[in-house]
Amino acid sequence: MSRTTDITRRSWLAHTASAAVWSGMPWATVANEAQPVKPKYVAAVITAYERGLHADVLIGKILEGWEQKGGPGPALKLSSMYVEQFTDRDMARAMAEKYGVPIFKTIEQAVTVGGNNIPVDGVISIGEHGTYPYNSKGQHLYPRRRFFEAITDTFRKYDKVVPVFNDKHLGPAWSDAKWMYDRAKQMNVPFMAGSSMTVGYRKPEIEVPLNCEIESAVGIGYSGLDIYGSHALEFFQCHVERRRNAERGVQWVQCLQGKAMWKVLNDGVIRQDVFDAALAQVPHNAGDVRQSSNSTLFLFQYADGLLGAVFMLPGYARGTSVALKLNGKNEIMGTRFDERTEPRHPHFAWLLKGIERMMHTGHPTYPVERTLLTSGILDRALTSLDQHQQKLMTPELTIQYRPVDYPHAPRPDLTSRPNQ
Repeated sequence: MSRTTDITRRSWLAHTASAAVWSGMPWATVANEAQPVKPKYVAAVITAYERGLHADVLIGKILEGWEQKGGPGPALKLSSMYVEQFTDRDMARAMAEKYGVPIFKTIEQAVTVGGNNIPVDGVISIGEHGTYPYNSKGQHLYPRRRFFEAITDTFRKYDKVVPVFNDKHLGPAWSDAKWMYDRAKQMNVPFMAGSSMTVGYRKPEIEVPLNCEIESAVGIGYSGLDIYGSHALEFFQCHVERRRNAERGVQWVQCLQGKAMWKVLNDGVIRQDVFDAALAQVPHNAGDVRQSSNSTLFLFQYADGLLGAVFMLPGYARGTSVALKLNGKNEIMGTRFDERTEPRHPHFAWLLKGIERMMHTGHPTYPVERTLLTSGILDRALTSLDQHQQKLMTPELTIQYRPVDYPHAPRPDLTSRPNQ
């Protein structure tokens, strides 16, 4: 361990033995709580830790409270860290020294807190950011599978399994995503993953009833296909999964650019009015969207026949949205992810609230299969683009799960205790 983290396992255990924190959210009043909630202890496995990176706005909330200024925080305590890359703007060493958290040189040591057993109650794996290569499909090859393999190898070695959260999408390559999911199933690891957008703020608020019938659905995304395509697909999926008899997976995926992507609107394959409603939800440039450069369409068909369409519009749109036409309803409903930067990217507080709940209950707060499916759609879409926009049949994406009615920010019921 480095000088700044030369804290022994014994001193960490003594330091945290009597710790307890409140479980309210930044805007909640915690004074009415009858008593503190005993925290669960977590290890963090991180690629890089700088201000504003995912490690900061997740792990920083454990260390410094929901607003990251010393106030109330989750009922979690950070026991240890593994950090793979220390950049010029690294925060890990300073935060570790400030809060007495050891940084270990291996993932096994972080999970065991340097001992010969697993004293932690869960692991948060943040394989996002840092310097890693890209493949020919434009996928940023973050070490999420390698991290998960090392974490679960440690579980096997010490014959104990605890919940694991994987930040953002699985993989990113499909083979890695499926491997991670299969290993979690084989080892009975409570496993969650995904984007903060699924639980973040939305504007306007819309109500998509469970078991509704969706006639048409369109999503809008922006920025890079890999880095933000995962967000756009998960935001889309967390709405359409609420339809009747969902979710049973996706039959085929195609990625289109140029005239081919706009032809689906011209031919009525995708409803123009639903596309317009989705686009209207996000800030965007003036002028004809069809003249924008670098636009891409993720087109896919679900097993029940619903056609999914997510338009990635970098340089034109500046947000993520979805529009839905429900059967029997005249109006088209639409909403966007309402990104707020203060206090300290609060949508990550709502993501951490879901993680906190899993660490306390031992069960995923919402299905990891949603992230597995969207990871597969994204990988197949990028493969289609790499193969000259071919339609790819996807029997591997016959992924079934039952959605849960887990609320998003700022619903007040999320301020309840984490085990409720």
